Amino acid sequence: MSDFEVNARPRAESGTAASRRLRCGKEIPAVVYGTGKENAMLVLDHDPFKHQLDIEAFHNSIIRLTSGGATEQVILREVQMHPYKPVVMHVDFQRISATDKIHMNVPLHFIGEDVAPGVRQEGGIVSHMMTEVDVNCLPADLPEYIEVDISGMRVGDSVHLSDLKLPAGVSFTHVPEGETDHAVVSVVMPKVAAEEEEEAGEEEAEAVRAAEPEEAGEEEA
Repeated sequence: MSDFEVNARPRAESGTAASRRLRCGKEIPAVVYGTGKENAMLVLDHDPFKHQLDIEAFHNSIIRLTSGGATEQVILREVQMHPYKPVVMHVDFQRISATDKIHMNVPLHFIGEDVAPGVRQEGGIVSHMMTEVDVNCLPADLPEYIEVDISGMRVGDSVHLSDLKLPAGVSFTHVPEGETDHAVVSVVMPKVAAEEEEEAGEEEAEAVRAAEPEEAGEEEA
């Protein structure tokens, strides 16, 4: 689990106009909530925070949030981005307790793609059905990522949720019984190659069908 710090300042004004003024000054309106405390309005400096957002581990790590001389542990819950500009519009943080479980989306890291027989020898490609999973755990057990080894996969092989090795104290969040067989990643033939193979099979079958009446006529003669 990575360790990050975010510096903020208390925010007195709320509303659309106040938020617009902050954004014009390259600042971000934010809020922190949870653990039975009142919601607190905050202000973040845009550029340093945007730089942290570019780090994958930042999105699912415990963050030390400092504001008004006090520091508390939080997780990043929501980031609102501008529809077409690389501008952060609003941020939600959630306070956490060391004794209360949290649920977070954790990225999947796939290893062994370059040596998988299905890719290296059989010409297949890796198809990712999931790139992250929602897990439930105590803050101290929160993994930075979950590793998925696909080095032994052949064309037609799949890895399912039930195949993933979760760290101790970590479980899937809200996975109904029987749903752990959802595929996470598969090795499949490229679409063009599959279509060509199918067409070749159809042509071969058609040639066989075309030859059958001729052979039957020869036998009768």
